[in-house]
Amino acid sequence: MVERDCPPALSGALPSAGATRRRLISVAATLLVLPVLPRLAQAATILAVRTWPADEYTRVTLELDSELKAEQFTLENPHRLVVDIEGLTISAALNDLVSKVRPDDPYIQSLRVAQNRPNVVRLVFDLKQPVAPQVFTLKPVADYQYRLVLDLYPKIAQDPLIAILNKQSGPDVDDPLARILEDIQRNPVTRADPPEPPRVKGQQPAAPLPSTPKPPPATASRGKQRMLTIALDPGHGGEDPGAIGSSGLREKDVVLRIARRLKALIDSQPYMRAYLTRDDDYFVPLHVRVQKARRVRADLFISIHADAWIKPSANGSSVFALSQRGATSTQARWMADKENAADLIGGVNLGSHDRQVAKVLLDLSTTAQINDSLKVGSAFLDEIKKINRLHKNSVEQAGFAVLKAPDIPSVLVETAFISNPQEEALLRSSSHQDKLAQAMMTGIQRYFTANPPLARLGDVS
Repeated sequence: MVERDCPPALSGALPSAGATRRRLISVAATLLVLPVLPRLAQAATILAVRTWPADEYTRVTLELDSELKAEQFTLENPHRLVVDIEGLTISAALNDLVSKVRPDDPYIQSLRVAQNRPNVVRLVFDLKQPVAPQVFTLKPVADYQYRLVLDLYPKIAQDPLIAILNKQSGPDVDDPLARILEDIQRNPVTRADPPEPPRVKGQQPAAPLPSTPKPPPATASRGKQRMLTIALDPGHGGEDPGAIGSSGLREKDVVLRIARRLKALIDSQPYMRAYLTRDDDYFVPLHVRVQKARRVRADLFISIHADAWIKPSANGSSVFALSQRGATSTQARWMADKENAADLIGGVNLGSHDRQVAKVLLDLSTTAQINDSLKVGSAFLDEIKKINRLHKNSVEQAGFAVLKAPDIPSVLVETAFISNPQEEALLRSSSHQDKLAQAMMTGIQRYFTANPPLARLGDVS
């Protein structure tokens, strides 16, 4: 017994080669007869479920603790969308998703959830109209974990021109877009389709996007003023709340209220109309905001935001323009990086569009556009400083993706610091929202008075 319990050097004897071989054979035989138990897969946990219904599209989001695969297909008579999600079992959270479908959702009539097979949950969306669905996953970012996103776009999307041309021109206002509206109404096929979804095995490729109709020649006569189109871009939206104040005020909500007030002021002018890149609480990718402004041939693009900083003492309003030569300050560079990250937080389906094409679009900005943007920004600062302290007395510049329309003067307005309790209270105030809208309205009028719009290349033959 002593020899077996002690090291060979102490026992004075070494085990024979035959004994060692017999012991290895015995251990191997024991392992062979042990039962092999299958490893049970652990179902993913749903952390939250959210729906974002809007006229433009409805988004359904499942936030999970791990990344899951999903397959989808559509059915007709009646219209349904079926989504099979691997790695899930029926839970209270999924049942909660059923109750989140709103009666006024433009696309979803109702939702059914069932355990289709072991470890696979099936969602069946009963639809109000045919959809072009996009289903994709997002990696953890900011306060979100893994997300499975279902975007339900209409088969035929409304062209932004239809929304913008609802305001009819007066007899003394020339509107070069009026004939385009007539063409679109006569030929619905020319309306822009939703972004092309990523192809699924066995699925036919989607039809290419139609090109923008060429505008008719400008017909403005002497003494006739051209209709001006102002694109208003309320920042963030949907999955992306933007900055949040200490009392819970969300940037995406307050900037939409300000944008709506400014739109009302613009629309009240006989020679102006406004177009909102989003008119409700849903997410719009940065490059799509730019594309929308260009589609409606905007004469000016204004992106509205509310600033935030790690210290609550930071305060004041700022105006930013694009820069092709780097940021004018560290703060401007940080601000551009923060705003450009909105796509990651809001959730962009990178498989739905050609990233190279989008990059080319955003690299076409011109020196003339930037110079005009600086003029707009200066006019805004002169008016905003009458109602609030300025964080910087001059227009800052940096590489903001949302300001990169090559042919539209574009500015980004940080109305105030939502992270500052005093300024958050101002932003919450309806009267201060009115003052901000009026200050920007006056800035717009000052800019166009000093820089009357000329006929652009696309307006003449």
